[in-house]
Amino acid sequence: MRLQGKRALITGAARGIGLAFAEAYTREGARVAIADIAIDRARAAAANLPGAIAVRMDVTRQDSIDAAVAEVEQELGGIDILVNNAALFEAAPIVEITRESYDKLFSVNVAGVFFVTQAVAKGMIARGTGGKIINMASQAGRRGEAFVAVYCATKAAVISFTQSAGLNLIKHGININAIAPGVVDGEHWDGVDAEFARLENRPLGEKKRLVGESVPFGRMGTAEDLLGMAIFLASPESDYVVAQTYGVDGGNWMA
Repeated sequence: MRLQGKRALITGAARGIGLAFAEAYTREGARVAIADIAIDRARAAAANLPGAIAVRMDVTRQDSIDAAVAEVEQELGGIDILVNNAALFEAAPIVEITRESYDKLFSVNVAGVFFVTQAVAKGMIARGTGGKIINMASQAGRRGEAFVAVYCATKAAVISFTQSAGLNLIKHGININAIAPGVVDGEHWDGVDAEFARLENRPLGEKKRLVGESVPFGRMGTAEDLLGMAIFLASPESDYVVAQTYGVDGGNWMA
């Protein structure tokens, strides 16, 4: 019960890693707001978690961010923990990347993180009790990948933003850190595998198998592999941890 009495907002939490975090935080005693653009799916997820609520949030729209944060603060009485999890993935060769794709990924993966952090931090500062903010980066933010230039750039930006925002907001008692997963099995990677099947002319499932075999630990990660770090960074145990990005990737990247 390391998060007993805490109130958490998790974006993109109607499924996948975000939902796994919501379930873990609930088990640790927190009340959780599941924020997602897919509100019906968010409500269904919240219905299975004691004390959880669902809010619709489009991280590309400031009015949606502000309304969702205000709703969570009213319903839960404040926000002690924010997890910026919402993100998009697309892949293409450099010469085929469109401005539409570029703008979409940066709008969700970078601007979304920035402006949700800003909205939540304002409330944390006003209450004067500090808080924990966790950004979901990626090993893709630490290295380039031939067909994933835009996604890699967005996650590198998340790592950089975590450093700057962490240094700026710690004076208010707000710890900002990030998690950089490696390859995480699940619905997201099924889509990634399909993208590489198209780009590299591979059968479905082959890229996923090869990537899993290349992980030093011996397999792809799971959402459950990330839970320990997500709980640690949200708990008082990480009070002296500021502006760091932790790789949870089975040894894929050594920082």
